[in-house]
Amino acid sequence: MDNLLKKFVKFGVVGASGAVIDFGLTALCKGILGVPELLANAIGFTVAATSNYFFNRVWTWRSTSKEVGVEYAKFFIVSLIGLGLNSLIVFLLKDISIVPRFVDTTLDWDFWVAKVIATAIVMVWNFLANNYFTFHKKRH
Repeated sequence: MDNLLKKFVKFGVVGASGAVIDFGLTALCKGILGVPELLANAIGFTVAATSNYFFNRVWTWRSTSKEVGVEYAKFFIVSLIGLGLNSLIVFLLKDISIVPRFVDTTLDWDFWVAKVIATAIVMVWNFLANNYFTFHKKRH
């Protein structure tokens, strides 16, 4: 399997664990704690991005950089841009009524469907940016 494809698959596996953290924390903040939905989205996304850094550093890119702080800062910048994209996409899609009206609206399905779409789009952005910016090894 091509090295880039292998990394993307690993990134996807790490991302799946991050999605559990993201969606779980977002649901906790939004549904139980009453945090506004876009802020809840930001909290879930940011905590997941932090855990994803550590797993991606060790497993996906097998980074040996001694500049962990710099590398984490780059990863976090990529994640913040991803957060902005994620929140923008959720904001734009959540009121379009993607889900048919006969579906129970008490669970706010339009928000969750928009979040799934946003997450998929932002995953591609995050992978490419981290591969070519955060974990890019300089060739001498």
